[in-house]
Amino acid sequence: MRAYDEMYLDDAMNTLGEATEYAVREVGLTPDQFFGLLDVSGIGRQFGQGNPKYVCGMTGIELASEVFYKTGLEITAPDERKVYDYSPEYWCGWILARYQWESGLPLNRILDKISGEDILRLYPTLHEAPEEKSMELMTEIILADEDTARIKQIRRVRSYSQSQLAKASGVNLRTLQQYESGAKNINRAAASTLRELANTLGCEADDLLEIMPDPGN
Repeated sequence: MRAYDEMYLDDAMNTLGEATEYAVREVGLTPDQFFGLLDVSGIGRQFGQGNPKYVCGMTGIELASEVFYKTGLEITAPDERKVYDYSPEYWCGWILARYQWESGLPLNRILDKISGEDILRLYPTLHEAPEEKSMELMTEIILADEDTARIKQIRRVRSYSQSQLAKASGVNLRTLQQYESGAKNINRAAASTLRELANTLGCEADDLLEIMPDPGN
């Protein structure tokens, strides 16, 4: 389930692209340092959830500046901002925003599996290719480290058995088993089902989503 309408996608991609470029080229951070601050500030989650203030309500420089302010990083803005021609750093943020929208996953979940530096390394090969190629390759990289359903991982950490979680959340045991085995696509679960599971497990609903849904379910 995508957090915001496709009509805002270009704005979101441009905003995160410009913010990343500014943070790296002008401020001197690495992409991963900036993305880490984006997460710590809470703005990364708000961006992924489609908060219009961050998705389309400010420029990339304004977004980066708010990240710095919220994380207590004192930055002196340059007198003049240089103009770059679709830089690798811009593309890094730009394609990350597209992948986040496409997958519906939180930015921090994506960046746990593929770093900003990893994305930058894709630039020479993919920046002129159709966006779908980048989506496919990023998914392949992420899935190489994904072998257990997220709901199963979180359930085990919380020390619930399947039957205990089903009883506590009110979700049918067979349905829960199907989500964990992949027989049913949890990304297509009703919002109320995700909410009950997340409330019981003490996590966010989007923490339960999977990287790449099976369109057959």
